[in-house]
Amino acid sequence: MSARRTKFYLDKRNGKMMGVCAGIADYTGIDVTWVRVGVVLLTLLGGFPWTLIAYGVAGAVAGDLPREFADTDPEEAKFWQGVRAKPGRSIRDVRSRFRDIDRRLADVETHVTSHNSRLAREIDALR
Repeated sequence: MSARRTKFYLDKRNGKMMGVCAGIADYTGIDVTWVRVGVVLLTLLGGFPWTLIAYGVAGAVAGDLPREFADTDPEEAKFWQGVRAKPGRSIRDVRSRFRDIDRRLADVETHVTSHNSRLAREIDALR
């Protein structure tokens, strides 16, 4: 079974302890430093036992980041972070891109099939 890109994984390669904060950063697209600062502040400002328990549970339950996802380019990683955050928006973006490509192809087809004698001569010259 192949790994899913929309699932939360521990990022032990970029992690300090168990890779939970690095995994959260990879999942959400937030810088890992800010995630770590947020966890420390949350722990110090009153969530002491619960943040440590949640950190331990996340470290025990979540799986490691698969090798095939470890070396993805930044553009692809950003795309999948957007999919995880707002899947409906991602679908709309893909549909919009396809509509734009379809419109541009229709424009090219219209231009090629129009009665443009100069273009017809250039095409015949290429044959």
